[in-house]
Amino acid sequence: MVSFGSVAVIAAVALIAPLVVGLTGLRLPAIVLEILLGIVVGPQVLGWASFDRPVEVMSMFGLAFLLLLAGLEIDFDRLRGRLLKTTSLGYVISFALALVVGFGLKGADLVKSPLLVAVILSATGLGIILPILKDAGQTSTPFGQVVVAGASIAEVTPIVFLSLFFSGESGGLGSKLVLLIGFFVFVVAIGLSIVGAERSMRLSSTLLRLQDTTAEIRVRGAFLLLALFVVLASKFGLEAILGAFLAGATLKLVDRDESMTHAFFHHKLEAAGFGVFVPFFFVSTGIKLDVSSLFASGSALARVPIFLAALLLVRGLPALVYRTFGTTRQLVGAGLLQATSLSIPVVAGQIGVDLGLIRPINYVALVAAGLISVIVFPLVALTLLRESREVAGGRVARVEGDHEGRPYTA
Repeated sequence: MVSFGSVAVIAAVALIAPLVVGLTGLRLPAIVLEILLGIVVGPQVLGWASFDRPVEVMSMFGLAFLLLLAGLEIDFDRLRGRLLKTTSLGYVISFALALVVGFGLKGADLVKSPLLVAVILSATGLGIILPILKDAGQTSTPFGQVVVAGASIAEVTPIVFLSLFFSGESGGLGSKLVLLIGFFVFVVAIGLSIVGAERSMRLSSTLLRLQDTTAEIRVRGAFLLLALFVVLASKFGLEAILGAFLAGATLKLVDRDESMTHAFFHHKLEAAGFGVFVPFFFVSTGIKLDVSSLFASGSALARVPIFLAALLLVRGLPALVYRTFGTTRQLVGAGLLQATSLSIPVVAGQIGVDLGLIRPINYVALVAAGLISVIVFPLVALTLLRESREVAGGRVARVEGDHEGRPYTA
């Protein structure tokens, strides 16, 4: 008999976590508290919930929705020209540093796969830093745009690398590359088919009529696209997370008239994802973490600051290439935001554990470092960005004061 007791406990945690953040004024993302509470209600502390089959299924849906929504965050209009060149250079430098760090950690016998560690360390949590930039009023500035573009590249590329180098399916790099190209061809074909179908006046009017009824036709279509891409990715021997991410990216590309005909479509997807499925992924991550192994010895606990420092070095230092887009405070803030990462360490780390490339103790240390990065780095970055705005505002006020009452001279 299937029991849904753990599902009920996780649903309660998913409700309590954001309430605690909202009521107490804690300045940290709710996902951090969800993972921490997952540890508390899991087998290692209270034992109220376990990672049973229903929780596993809900967690898989949560991961798929998380990557779908991450794909929707990509602003393709910004990824072009000088901005694309600058952010691409930043990621190349970041990945090169990550490889150096990865080989260094392997030399110290802390990791088995330098490449997998490099993929994990070079990633940025776009879904985490985007609200922070919005709160700081930076998303519309040249500096904010370069940070968002850089984070977009640092989220897309690691997912592609994971599918290319660390898919559980057998086959050499050449065959996987062929499969990856074939999969992208299928994705483009499906995207073009969607665009062609939307040009049908009859179909468009039907979609418009059904989108806000109980049919929720666009939401159902998005879920079908998600399921289809995940299945296709698996059939091509690639990671399912790539399919989920590309489903969101495809929706973003083909959904050009959202503000005119279906302004609430993305909000509905976020409601379904963040309201139901995504919390299951993060809470169940906490349930599965073997935290006791982290405190079993001093050497195990010492790995957390090592991985945290590696995140800061790999993603923080390349922010220097953005120097023409912002002030010193903004550059430091950009480095801290780029070093904020949790989803990829959780997902890629679990893949590494399943493939025997990451020891469980290192996986726990990686996730712990990701948790600390999400808690600490954005708080410091937000303070720096707000100070930067105040300084800029003060300069404008002084300039206006200097010219007050003076005639304009050329």
